[in-house]
Amino acid sequence: MKVASFTIDHDRLKRGIYVSRRDNVGNEVVTTFDVRFKVPNTEPCMDTAAIHTLEHLMAVYLRGDERWADSIIYVGPMGCRTGMYIIFKGSLEPEDVLEPIRSAVKFVMDFEGAVPAAASKECGNYLDHNLTYAKWECEKFYNEILKDIKKENMVYPD
Repeated sequence: MKVASFTIDHDRLKRGIYVSRRDNVGNEVVTTFDVRFKVPNTEPCMDTAAIHTLEHLMAVYLRGDERWADSIIYVGPMGCRTGMYIIFKGSLEPEDVLEPIRSAVKFVMDFEGAVPAAASKECGNYLDHNLTYAKWECEKFYNEILKDIKKENMVYPD
């Protein structure tokens, strides 16, 4: 079986927001976005605690935003720890989700206080969080990529 994400040339992949796949679910289409914070195999991957915190905060933000709450299916880290997968309802393009992703990243950058759902009753690895690193990763990604994103950061390399 061919896994679509393994066919992307990770040696040429840049940071950005990409359509990873579109799937039909009943009569609906869902779009999986590859939100790539790190250049694969070049930059060090994200710290496990940082990406875990990023997952919690981005999920809380996107699922709580009244404009997007009903469209969010999933927010979670990539196993390689170079980014996040975010699944939205609808057949969408990176430009369609740029605003909510920018807003979610800014939310993490500005977040203060206890990480939501980081108690043992709510999280399977509640001690593994790092807000400082999550904020640092978001600030870097926002300032270097999202603030003035280019087409090359929204189209997978051939």
